[in-house]
Amino acid sequence: MKAPGLPERKTGFIWTNPWESIILFSRQIYQRAGSTAGGQMIHLSPVPYSHGSARRISPCMKETHERSHMKKSKKLNKCMIIAVIVVLAAIYYYFALPAINIHNASIWKFIIAIPVILLILYVVQKFHTNGGRKNPVQAGKLLNTALFKILAGIILLLLIIYGAGTLLSSPIINASRYQKLMTVETGEFSKDITQISYDQIPLLDRASAELLGERKMGSLVDLASQFEVAELYTQSNYNDTPVRITPLKYADIIKWFTNRKDGIPAYIMIDMATQETKLVRLDEGMKYTPYDHFGRNLYRHLRFKYPTYIFDNISFEVDDNGTPYWICSTKKYNIGLFGGQTIGNVVICNAITGECTDYAVEDVPGWVDQVYRADLLIQLYDYYGTLKHGYINSVISQRDCLVTTNGYNYLAIGDDVWVYTGVTSITSDQSNVGFVLMNQRTMETRYYEVEGAIEDSAMASAEGKVQNLGYKSAFPLLLNIDNEPTYLMALKDAAGLVKMYAMVNVQNYQIVATGNSVVECEAAYKSLMADNGIETSETQPEEKETKTVTGTIRKIAESVVEGNSHYYLLLDQSDTIYDVNVAENLSVIRYNMGDSITLEYTEGSDRCSVVKILEEDATAQ
Repeated sequence: MKAPGLPERKTGFIWTNPWESIILFSRQIYQRAGSTAGGQMIHLSPVPYSHGSARRISPCMKETHERSHMKKSKKLNKCMIIAVIVVLAAIYYYFALPAINIHNASIWKFIIAIPVILLILYVVQKFHTNGGRKNPVQAGKLLNTALFKILAGIILLLLIIYGAGTLLSSPIINASRYQKLMTVETGEFSKDITQISYDQIPLLDRASAELLGERKMGSLVDLASQFEVAELYTQSNYNDTPVRITPLKYADIIKWFTNRKDGIPAYIMIDMATQETKLVRLDEGMKYTPYDHFGRNLYRHLRFKYPTYIFDNISFEVDDNGTPYWICSTKKYNIGLFGGQTIGNVVICNAITGECTDYAVEDVPGWVDQVYRADLLIQLYDYYGTLKHGYINSVISQRDCLVTTNGYNYLAIGDDVWVYTGVTSITSDQSNVGFVLMNQRTMETRYYEVEGAIEDSAMASAEGKVQNLGYKSAFPLLLNIDNEPTYLMALKDAAGLVKMYAMVNVQNYQIVATGNSVVECEAAYKSLMADNGIETSETQPEEKETKTVTGTIRKIAESVVEGNSHYYLLLDQSDTIYDVNVAENLSVIRYNMGDSITLEYTEGSDRCSVVKILEEDATAQ
């Protein structure tokens, strides 16, 4: 019950000493006594209390209590915000796996995002705590707070650094440095590109390999329900044979959960020359792949081992013993923060055990084929070809600017895989000025100046040859057929299966031959070249090994062949006939039976043709 004339205080209760309540009540009576109306007696009820009971606090005490509570609440809110940001950052790092490296653009975006989020939370908190219709937050005061200025300044500074780093890394102001990223040598086609056996030529393209891989997987009843074929199909050179290799992968996360203990049991290898497709089963399954989860996921496994590496190309290869590995190339930026990418290191990860070994590019084992991905090599050559006279020239006048054509293929030369692509002018005409071969392991690059048809024109010529069948051409390979640069391409039906092969002369794409096999196609192609006046091994005289013989003439016979006189000699203790063309070896007329003679000759089926008479060794009786 409240005292008459005293306003009711809407305050909370706190626990206090009962004597303090009496003193407070007495002070209220004294303060209000002079203001009673007409001397009317004021009836006041004592403040109820009991030992340990609650009382209503004064405005001063209430304000002190609220301030203390607000300080504790603000401190708790700050701790909560920091904890939430830390948790979100950890979740982001676990799933996004950014490299902690100043050359990584993603980490810059992440760093910039942190003060942006803090600034947003700060502004929202200010409006929530202090804002309202009676007491609105003034934008000017908010912008002048110290914390707002600090966060805004950090964001602006980071944006300036990121923007400057991007600009200073671009080809616009570093054209000459970009142009020199790749060293290009000029090669001789007939010398460097020798005619190789067809069992070393990858006659299938990637699409055909994928069809063969899916077909093989469908025939494996024990694996088809649990696994699928991965989409990698790495081009490799396995024991001097061109192959494409791809692992299996879990069909879904449930299949991973039920098979994770044993891992992925096999990989598929496709012979690109013979189309032989085989499943290679492993004694122990692969447990570190991109298709695993949590700590066994390949990308997470690599990131936790190498937190600063920026990985580029990750390919699947096997060593000479068939052991599967992941070849993980790391990016190296040579210009500014983000420009001039090449490859710095190579991490080779055992797909079964997860063991990793870090190599410099020059120390990579010889069985490794893909260190530089094909797209990167082509980009580097485009820098080399277009930036010879600076960036502005590459955009406006385009003088001496060369670019690669719109496709590429692979050649197995020695123990390495080389990327082949044509080179044409930047104006995109229908002819090549040459082509390049680029080594995927060492980045060695050779340019060959061979003018001729662009690959698209050659493909159109081959398709025109079989237009009644409706076959489509795969991207061609470049071969050396009797020292003639020649495109070889597979012709596929609507289902993507290889049905025929075609050869097109690079310098004269009207010379087109087709065949059901490569050997048949080559024979038809050589015949067409001969008909068009191009010398081939069929039209050129065969070079035979010369031998030398010395003996006494036992018998001489003379004959006329096509108007030319020939002497046929028999030497002692031999029945071999030596044919001497008198017009070419006139000195033979000085020899008689019983004379000693030395002949240089080549062997034939029924006689030996004398190339030269060595007169210094001859003695006549």
